[in-house]
Amino acid sequence: MPKLRIVQNKFGSSILKYLFFIAVVGISSTCIHRDSQNVLTVMLMSEKQITYSAKTHALDNNDNFSPDGRFLCYDTRGTVYNENLANSKSIEKVEIATGEETILWDPPSITGEEAAPGIAAVSFHPNENKVIFIHGPGLDEVKERGTYSIRNRTALVVDGNGGKNAIKVDMRDISNRVTTPGAHRGGTHRHEYSKDGTRIGFTYDDFLVQDYDRTIGFMQPDANVPEGYTHYFAVILKPAKTGLSLAGKIEKAYGDSWIDEAGSMRAFIGKVRAQNGIDYENDLFVADIPKDINIGTSSSGTHDHYPEPPEGIAIRRLTEGMNVTGIVRGSPDGTQVAFAAPDKEGIDQVYITNALGSDKQPTLLTRLASPVSSIRWHPSGEWFFFISDGNVFVTYHGSRPGSGPTIQLSDDRLQRDQLVVSPDGSLLAYIIPVPTQDSSGAIVKDAGGSDFRQIFCMELDWENLRLRL
Repeated sequence: MPKLRIVQNKFGSSILKYLFFIAVVGISSTCIHRDSQNVLTVMLMSEKQITYSAKTHALDNNDNFSPDGRFLCYDTRGTVYNENLANSKSIEKVEIATGEETILWDPPSITGEEAAPGIAAVSFHPNENKVIFIHGPGLDEVKERGTYSIRNRTALVVDGNGGKNAIKVDMRDISNRVTTPGAHRGGTHRHEYSKDGTRIGFTYDDFLVQDYDRTIGFMQPDANVPEGYTHYFAVILKPAKTGLSLAGKIEKAYGDSWIDEAGSMRAFIGKVRAQNGIDYENDLFVADIPKDINIGTSSSGTHDHYPEPPEGIAIRRLTEGMNVTGIVRGSPDGTQVAFAAPDKEGIDQVYITNALGSDKQPTLLTRLASPVSSIRWHPSGEWFFFISDGNVFVTYHGSRPGSGPTIQLSDDRLQRDQLVVSPDGSLLAYIIPVPTQDSSGAIVKDAGGSDFRQIFCMELDWENLRLRL
């Protein structure tokens, strides 16, 4: 017998919601929500807790799946002292099938408000068994460099087997009046490989010249890489000085990701001065970075001069006054960008626009009562996933008839976050804060009652999802 519920939608009208319990192989149930705007199908998928240890497992919206889809990498921020990345103690991975956790990097550390080294925000290489993450000053460097901060960190790569073989990626140099070419003088963060592995994108905060806000940059191998490091650093854009920009000028760049496989287009959110010269707008931009760019034409700066990008980068603005938020995501084929921005009711929804900027107006694809976050594309480019009100959703945006339906894949009060998609598109992973349990489900009494964030996985039933089209 169907269960009848009254639901208040975001437009203020009461609607009837029938919950039909329909048996589906591998799925709990299916139901239909109807409102004045669209039909939302709820199709509950099988969900499994993967980690149980008494520590936080932070995915942080990175590229956490291993290339073969067997493992997830994470950091342990929030396990001790506070949530600051400075107090993350280790970089680890978990085998999805067994729940076995392996420490990949755990250097000696100090804890507190002034902590070091700070290791976090880890991602797998797209086709090699290695991970990249941010790394602050080692304990032997604290006296000279100070403790961890956003302006005091670089990238480190270690192998994915737990052998702890470390490779230094980007050089940090504040010792000279003229910064070593190919080095930087601050902190790189949230390192992301292009899909072909040739370039690394990141956000950047300068230490020597601090009257500029955050910007974005890229690294790539080069014949003139500083000795002892693997990649040559360059900013993608030099922002305007904080508070001193003219209309249309970008003061901050963030929320960035690669669009295309080769790393020649980087989408980002720009905090830009509005035309009235007073207010700010946060809009979607794309940086075009030619594959044959001479990264050596960039300037790493001096003690009183901010770094400059290499010659040949073009910046394009794709939206106007939309207040874009979160991390923007390029489609697998590099033709579209998905992003979150408020609708007319002020609720963040998913929008899609052409990566080349040929759309006159981005397309609104969702109409939900709660804000969306953690937008991720399926590898096919025909579906994308996101989280709203702690639940997982998927929307179809392909070429088949029926384009556009949104399907809710979970329906409860748990707070899912930091969604990622496996390379083959069969599995989702995310974190949920839950009471610490052992593998049998018993509460761990010595965990202090902490609701650590644990990793959960959701197996997708694509046969039944496609029947919704």
